[in-house]
Amino acid sequence: AIAAAVDPDPADPARLPEGVPGGLDVALTHELNPLSYPNGCHVAEVEVDLATGLVSLVDYTVIHDFGAIINPLTADGQVMGATAQGIGQALLENVVYEENSGQMISGSLMDYGLPRADNLVPFRTAFYEDAPTVNNPLGVKGAGEAGCGGAPPAVVSAVVDALKEFGVRHIDMPLTPERVWRAMKA
Repeated sequence: AIAAAVDPDPADPARLPEGVPGGLDVALTHELNPLSYPNGCHVAEVEVDLATGLVSLVDYTVIHDFGAIINPLTADGQVMGATAQGIGQALLENVVYEENSGQMISGSLMDYGLPRADNLVPFRTAFYEDAPTVNNPLGVKGAGEAGCGGAPPAVVSAVVDALKEFGVRHIDMPLTPERVWRAMKA
């Protein structure tokens, strides 16, 4: 009885209210254009406190090719915010679980490190716009994730380079002071 009450064809033009033209056109073809790939370069300069392992940013430069930049202020903000997020991933952010129970013990911002102003330096940013993509009418490429993709390897590479005299060739993120100190001592 319930199945008989269901309208078998709600898109039937004969069932539309008076004055509403045609029916529902449910046919659509969408062809995806080839993807566009932004690219860029992040350069981090760091100092490592040899007594504590604390990593401090000294300087940070970002240059990116996002194709045509529609709004430079917005693009700059996206790069700075995502770069801050990437620096946080490299130096601070760590989800920790209790070994025996699996209980998350870094479940609040009291226990989970996020980047703050005192962890960052003013970023120098620049955009290369001489290679707009031909894959869309605006010539734009993606910009939102560029900072969080480029910052972690730039920061980790800078720290590893700073510690090469200690034989350090690799450190897993996040580069907490304890982890950096242990790598130097190993």
